[in-house]
Amino acid sequence: MTAIKAADSTDQAGVWITLRESSVPVRAILAGVLVNQLGGFLQIFLVLFLTERGFSAVQAGLALGCYGAGSFAGVLVGGAFSDRLGPRSAAFASMAGFAGLLIAVLYLRDFPLLLTAITLAGLVGRFYRPAAAALLSELTPQHRQVMIFAVYRLAINLGTTAAPLLGTLLISVSYELLFWVDAITALTYGVIALLTLPKQAKRPARPDAAGRRAGGYRAVLVDRRYVLFLLATFVQCCVYIQYVSTLPLAMKAAGLAMLWYSVAISLNGFIVITSELLVTKITQRLPIKLIVVVGFALLALGQLMYALPWGVGVFLVGTMIWTIAEIAAGPTMFSYPGRVAPDALRGRYIASQQTMFNLGAAVGPVVGVAVFRAVGAQLWLWCALATMLGLGLALLGMQEPDTALARRAAAATPVELTKDPA
Repeated sequence: MTAIKAADSTDQAGVWITLRESSVPVRAILAGVLVNQLGGFLQIFLVLFLTERGFSAVQAGLALGCYGAGSFAGVLVGGAFSDRLGPRSAAFASMAGFAGLLIAVLYLRDFPLLLTAITLAGLVGRFYRPAAAALLSELTPQHRQVMIFAVYRLAINLGTTAAPLLGTLLISVSYELLFWVDAITALTYGVIALLTLPKQAKRPARPDAAGRRAGGYRAVLVDRRYVLFLLATFVQCCVYIQYVSTLPLAMKAAGLAMLWYSVAISLNGFIVITSELLVTKITQRLPIKLIVVVGFALLALGQLMYALPWGVGVFLVGTMIWTIAEIAAGPTMFSYPGRVAPDALRGRYIASQQTMFNLGAAVGPVVGVAVFRAVGAQLWLWCALATMLGLGLALLGMQEPDTALARRAAAATPVELTKDPA
């Protein structure tokens, strides 16, 4: 009851008011993320590009794997880079370095050198994600962070949806045009960051020796509640990512044409893009744990629907149910790290969550396909149980940001000892 009253006492604005009253750096980050996602062609077309240049399919697959490994490491490095040098430096270094490496990939012919450039492109190109999210969190009032991260997610989703179509048009002219446009968009975002973002995010006073020893990612792991949240994120992503890997296999095993899989995925994208901001206007007012319960429960229910033997209807309805879970809980889960992180570790807290999300996206398909091959449709029952495990971890680990900050402040305040008069 207290949490609801606290939420009602603040200005929980809609998307237009939130954007209009946001600072110039916040709007620049959101626009830059959209532009960057629109130009994110390398991962999508890398295999086609390499095979077109005469490399084997095995070499192309290895290169794509190296790009993914570099991206995975880049999030962690970017989080530390953002905390040490500030989001502006991290964003500019990320985009400028990525632009240069893209041009190197275009013109290199030696495969070991090409593989090195691709790996570094994945590494450097992900620096900006923790930096952008950390600055969004820092420059946005607490009560508007859920909405601003919903807009952030919308920018990513719009860019991800449109990039393959735009890339196909560019390839129809030449691969050179594709790579140069990608490099120019990245460099444009870097220049926008350099001109609009603050030089250095606000930082607390220089820590003492004990504070320095507890710094870095070690400090993240010491926060036990946050570690539970990270585990919940990993479990959630392992289940969520099944729509990419196992869902098409399940629909094919049910005798359905792959057209229906395309319909289901398109349905998900349409609902997310058109409805998430509207739903967030309501969910941003609610207590975090209520949102978590609703989101995880709907995700489990959507997975359970896939186990029913009722034809195409269960796949479409199941997809709709877990899509509602995504738009209900996604902005809250995305905004949570920045809202509870210490100022000096915000980049690392955000990078840790993004890393767990990427790890779930890598592990989930492998485990899901293996389990589906072994037990068939029972996989969806196991997914529902795993989601309930994730719900338990989230409920134990997550708390209202005000509560988390108050507890951290209390823990950091030394206990005053009363002098003995004797």
